[in-house]
This record gives sequence, structure tokens and C-alpha cells, in this order.
Amino acid sequence: MRHIKKRSQAALSIIIDGSLTFLTLTDGTVLAHRFFIIRSHQMTITIQCPQESSQKIQSNRTLLSSPTPSSPSSSFSNGSIHPRQISAEAEAAMEDSSRVDPQLLLSHKFPEGTYTYTERDVALYALGVGACAHDAVDADELKYVHHESGLRFIQVLPTFAALFSLGAVPLDKDIPGLRFDPRLLLHGQQYIELYRPLPSRATLKNKASVVGLHDKGKAAVLETEVRCFDEGSGELLCMNRITTYLRGAGGFSESSKPYSYSNYPPNQVSAIRIPKEQPFSVFEDQTQPSQALLYRLSGDYNPLHSDPTFAKVAGFSRPILHGLCTLGFAVRAIIKRICRGDSSMVKNILGRFLLHVYPGETLMTEMWIEGSRVIYQTKVKERNRAVLSGA
Repeated sequence: MRHIKKRSQAALSIIIDGSLTFLTLTDGTVLAHRFFIIRSHQMTITIQCPQESSQKIQSNRTLLSSPTPSSPSSSFSNGSIHPRQISAEAEAAMEDSSRVDPQLLLSHKFPEGTYTYTERDVALYALGVGACAHDAVDADELKYVHHESGLRFIQVLPTFAALFSLGAVPLDKDIPGLRFDPRLLLHGQQYIELYRPLPSRATLKNKASVVGLHDKGKAAVLETEVRCFDEGSGELLCMNRITTYLRGAGGFSESSKPYSYSNYPPNQVSAIRIPKEQPFSVFEDQTQPSQALLYRLSGDYNPLHSDPTFAKVAGFSRPILHGLCTLGFAVRAIIKRICRGDSSMVKNILGRFLLHVYPGETLMTEMWIEGSRVIYQTKVKERNRAVLSGA
């Protein structure tokens, strides 16, 4: 088996509050949009390799309940808070409203959810992460969007599985034993295990549970797991584990013996250092100026990726690329150069972002083979900045 780990970097200027996201302007006006965004990911992939990897609301607003989107892809995914947007007094008030009861939280049973997708969703996702963008008949990637025997025979990129967990853990709703201010929430990490190649169409039954809870003093770290079963056969297809940082929700245990609970194997992810020598392989892939507009059709309609005004208020010169889209580009590079085009070699993925990408920028993925692993990092060529790295 070979391991691949990536890190990227991203700081995003938003405040999350329940099912709404708020951006505060200099005059105290608050813009509200219903969306959530990815803040950070670190990605690790295990593969089987060949021998040779707007609505305005006053700042003293009263929040009203609003309908919850029914589509899994339009529900909560992840978010980030820029420290300049929350005053010390406001953050202290948010922290005071946060409470965690481990016993209640760990015993909570999330309702079973359903996620349905078709070949069209699979093909649209592949195009959204750059498949066949520079060669419409690419021998390694045409299989993700076309098959001579019909669309139902197309293959599915492994990172498509990241979409399945959207909305499965409704952190925007009341959960027994967990009270926190959503404006202080950060989605820190997502781990995926694939137990077989994904079918081109399926209806999945998602079973979610809390598998980790840690008291970090000023913050609580919540780990939730979503196991995805084929509705017809009952077969377990994949698993997503989401790590969420809840600022202000820590301190619920004795400081001399902070609470820490995990219910999963401790050795699934190992630490990685980027080698200093020249990479074994480098893959260069330019994203399209319209990349985010295409990727958003897979279900993430966050205006940060499409609305120039919203992006500027958030602190960016223009809309940025979805973090999970960048992850998709990186995994495609590894499949092409290390797995020789065989995506079924990818067995698990762990993702964390560290830096944003602008649509139209060029991604360079550097790869090193080290024993049974492939170590790599992805950089934005135009800015010479690492956006993903790991092994």
C-alpha cells in the first residue's frame, strides 16, 4: 500500500451563524447568505501502487428560523471565521453560550439520511475537478464522463465520495449535549475510506455518529463519522470522518485531565515531512477561469465562489475556488502519474486546506516515492505558494 498526504492553506473571512453566514460591513450592516464554506483540509490517500504517488440584517439582529434545504448537497459542509470580524467582547459572549455534555452527546443517535446521485452527477463532478479539460479524449480521464456502452458504465473519481456526508451531521440544529455558537465553528479535517469502487448511480443510506470528542481548553474538537451504505444491497461503500473545531466550547472537563475520547483506529494517519530532494514526478494542471462556476453545480452554491462583491467583502480580490475542487485536482494528478490512471487504487483520503486558489491559476503537484508511500505537495505556480501537501 502507498500513502499520500496533502496539505493546503486557506483563511476565509466569514462568520457562521446557524444555517446563515454573515459578513459584517464597516457601517455595521450585516450581509446574510445561506451557505457554508471549507476552511482547512489535509489530505492523505492510501493507494495500491505499481512497483515502479443579500439580505441586510441589523448588527443587533434577532435570528429567525428558516427552512432547511432538502438537498444533501446544499446543507452544511464547512466553515471558517476571520478574527477581525468578531470583537473580543462578542467572542466572549459566544463562548459563554457554549456548553458540552460528553455523556449526552456521545449517546445521541442521528437520524438516518439518504443521498441519491446519478451518472449525470458523476460526470458533472469529474468535469468540475478538471477531467478532460485540456484533452477531450484523454485516455486516462474520458472514462469518467463517457463510455461506449452507455453513461451507466462510466467510472467514478474517489473524491466524489466527499459529497456524501454533506448534511448528514446537522450541526445547524439542536444536538443533545452540544451547545455552541456556530460563528466560532471551523471544519478542520475530513477523512474518507473507500471499500470498493463507487457505482455510477446509487441511493445511499447514511448513518452518522460521534466518534471523537476532545477538550482543548478554549475549544472542543468534535469528530463525527458518516458510513454510507448502498440502499439496495446494504453494502458499506465508504466512510467519511469529519473533524470540527468548536471555538469557545472547550473547558468542559478538569484542566489537569482534559476529556479525550476516540472510537476509531489511532494509526490511520501518520505524520509526513516533505522531502528536500527533487520530486519523483511533477504534474502541472491549469484550472479554468470558470472552474468554480462549473464545480458549484455539484451542490456547493456558496457565493464566495461566484459572487465578486461577496468575495471582496470576504477579503478576496475575486471569487475563489472551492477547497474540495482543489482536492479533486490533486487526487487526479496522483491517479494519472502514480496510479497510471487506475483510480481504484485510491483507498482512503484525508484532506486539509491551508491556502485558497483563484480560478485560472495553475496547480503544480510534486510527488516523491518514499518506501511504501507517495509524498506530495501542490503549489499555485503563479504565486509559488503551497496549497496542499502531505502523503
